[in-house]
Amino acid sequence: MTPEQSGPITIIGAGLAGSLLATLLAQRGFDVEVFEKRGDPRRSGYEGGRSINLALAERGLHALRQAGLAAEIHAQTVMMRGRMVHFLDGHTQLQRYGKDDSEVIWSVHRGRLNLSLLDAAERAGARFHFNLGLDGVDFEQRRMRLKDSRGQEQERDFHVLLGTDGAGSALRHAMSGVTELGERFEPLGHGYKELEIPPAEDGDFRIEPNALHIWPRGGYMCIALPNSERSFTVTLFLPNEANDQGEPHFGELGSDDAVTALFERDFADLLPQVPELLHDFRHNPTGLLATLYLDRWHYRDQAVLLGDAAHAMVPFHGQGMNCAFEDCVALANAIDAESDWGAVFDRFERERHDNAEAIQQMALENYIEMRDRVDDADYLLQRELGRLLAERHPDRFLPRYSMVSFRRIPYAVARERGEQQRALLKRFCDGKQRIEDIDLPAVDTAVLAEISPLPANDD
Repeated sequence: MTPEQSGPITIIGAGLAGSLLATLLAQRGFDVEVFEKRGDPRRSGYEGGRSINLALAERGLHALRQAGLAAEIHAQTVMMRGRMVHFLDGHTQLQRYGKDDSEVIWSVHRGRLNLSLLDAAERAGARFHFNLGLDGVDFEQRRMRLKDSRGQEQERDFHVLLGTDGAGSALRHAMSGVTELGERFEPLGHGYKELEIPPAEDGDFRIEPNALHIWPRGGYMCIALPNSERSFTVTLFLPNEANDQGEPHFGELGSDDAVTALFERDFADLLPQVPELLHDFRHNPTGLLATLYLDRWHYRDQAVLLGDAAHAMVPFHGQGMNCAFEDCVALANAIDAESDWGAVFDRFERERHDNAEAIQQMALENYIEMRDRVDDADYLLQRELGRLLAERHPDRFLPRYSMVSFRRIPYAVARERGEQQRALLKRFCDGKQRIEDIDLPAVDTAVLAEISPLPANDD
């Protein structure tokens, strides 16, 4: 059916979601214009130091397949089989994400991915305007005000506005002036600092390449994701300020000696791999971690928000990009199915809102798991039992991580089933030390009685 187009579709923001959405819509024959307040990173260079390497999983791959880009993007990724846990005493343990190499996630560099998506959108016919950011919207007159990098203003008409301009969305700000969005911004109280493990002198990886490395230390941690040029992007997560647990925090790391002492004590095996630790620590900004909730994502038939502009989340489930890409596909499909923009936006929001809130909550929960549970004996036993039940009951029992990362089961369904499965695992693992201590026939009976069959279709 598709709604009528009396003017270009205007996308605000040329990041990952904006570029992919522009491609999907241009491939459908729409006239698409994209406005971005920053310069073109293909000419000005990509700004580093503030991004976390991204984990590309099935939802994101599916979106790239819809745009015909999966093979091109896959060439710049590195496979991650699981979490390589670095214990405080120096020993390591690989905890696989899935049953084998058919269930993995892929590390991809945010900057290089953005460059590829921009090129793809232009090939599809989308037009980009860089150094030109949204500065205001007159919704009654369907006019938008834009400001360039020199502060010069201009106005243009618009037909519909699609906001993919991130957590600090200018379109969201404009919409909030004409309708109640129910915006809630909840800081985590923790921040992050990006560091780097460079390639070894022989040009190879310094540590195991096919894993997401984690140094869990209770209320804080480091992680490292591999890059295709054989470096690792390392991210240190710490509380921003002192807390009752006496954990290290960014506020006390004001000197080189304090930073070095932290790594010597808590990340001793990582320290030799980060030769520019002090330089990176001083020159890379401390990033903000927060969750953005909105009750409403669209305004009439004129504007809608996607990705971080609608539901920014903390990065600990590796789903921010995957969720945003899934948004792009859902909006494109809604355009295919409806005859007017108001119906498109209603349909899109109904499908995605509750699912976005579900993955936001799972991301918060996963931070606790990553920093505090992956080296815990109770967690490891429950994990072992969960993997065994997935083999014994593949039509009913699927670990929550697998539902989120290797399937496209709606996030809200994955969270609900995950809670049900976690309660069952806890019940049968409490007080047990080994998998041999668990009454497996009783667990089998409980699974058949309490866990419904998995949905046959992920869509």
